[in-house]
Amino acid sequence: MLATTIPTREELVRKATDLIPLLRKHAPWAAQNRRLHDEAIEALADAGVFKLRRPKHFGGYEADTRTLTEVGSALGQGCGSTSWVASVYWIPTWMACQFPDEVQEEVFATEDTRICGTLSPSAMATPTEGGIVVNGKWGFISGALHAQWQEIIAILIPPEGEPYPVMALVPLSDLLVIDDWDTTGLRGTGSVSTVAKDLFIPQERVLPLPVVLSGQTASKRNANSTIYRAPLLPVAAASSTGTIVGMAKGAKDVFLDRLPGRKITYTNYESQREAPITHFQVAEAAMKIDEAEFHAWRASNLVDRKCEEGTEWKLEERAQTRADVGAVIKLAKDAIDILASASGGTSIYNGIPIQRINRDIQAVNQHALMHPNTNFELYGRVLCGLEPNTLYI
Repeated sequence: MLATTIPTREELVRKATDLIPLLRKHAPWAAQNRRLHDEAIEALADAGVFKLRRPKHFGGYEADTRTLTEVGSALGQGCGSTSWVASVYWIPTWMACQFPDEVQEEVFATEDTRICGTLSPSAMATPTEGGIVVNGKWGFISGALHAQWQEIIAILIPPEGEPYPVMALVPLSDLLVIDDWDTTGLRGTGSVSTVAKDLFIPQERVLPLPVVLSGQTASKRNANSTIYRAPLLPVAAASSTGTIVGMAKGAKDVFLDRLPGRKITYTNYESQREAPITHFQVAEAAMKIDEAEFHAWRASNLVDRKCEEGTEWKLEERAQTRADVGAVIKLAKDAIDILASASGGTSIYNGIPIQRINRDIQAVNQHALMHPNTNFELYGRVLCGLEPNTLYI
């Protein structure tokens, strides 16, 4: 067991905030090269970002969800892609902590272990002696280029009975990485595809996905740790919201940075800052960011409270966390759109950050588990007394 000094939330947020200039510096490079800069990865490691969901007995911090939200927000102000990758690492790291303790010994043998992953069951698996054999491909694997492990989902076809989804942990070195990430938004995340071909995975590194979704851990050592006592989807949802709020805050920062030297072309306003329309736009965007932050905090506070209490999650509470993510995205997207629309013709140049941020939030908005319409419909179904039409709740 490693003796670890656990930083406070304030210390972790300060370290993340101190990275904003560095992350902004490397954001254009990341977008152009479709991956995070190595210096950004090293800076995240130095700031303890990869230890937030790592167990304390492996030198981690076991930070609560509110800490993830605030750290993610600070990172997102610097670079949306960097913060997105950090939040993606937090979720599969939490999932790895549901596996048996002997599996965790292997996974966390590396300092600052980075685990990427997906919840998409886009591969097939068959049982074999001592484990399973997997074939398939997974897309949108954010952070794969800097990860050591990947959490995968596959449909297991048993000799008898119905197929069912399983979750497994695989070293990245066992997978083929396909460099197919060429997108309009979140380009810096390096969200490439990975492929398994006749890949054997030992049984101890395989868990039924419904067990993990329901919050049942196979780890004896983590069974009494508060942060691991929750269903997967509320944890995943709340872990992602800080990044989105941070992107909106970053958009406001860069808009206000450019404001003093800008005029409104073809008008008599020599300074955009003096125009009443600008006052309305900035105020409306700022209020939407505040509202987005409320929903982010509500989601993370709910997860932390339920973990502390160890009480059963109500279906409505699970659906509410999905709805909160949808609200965060909608409000942040609206705020960024207001600021981007007010940025003038010169903002279409790639060197102006507001365009990259606007493309990034558009990409986030399309995420299947985060899209506002999907999440609001789910919440509404549950509020109306209907069964959810998804396992991912």
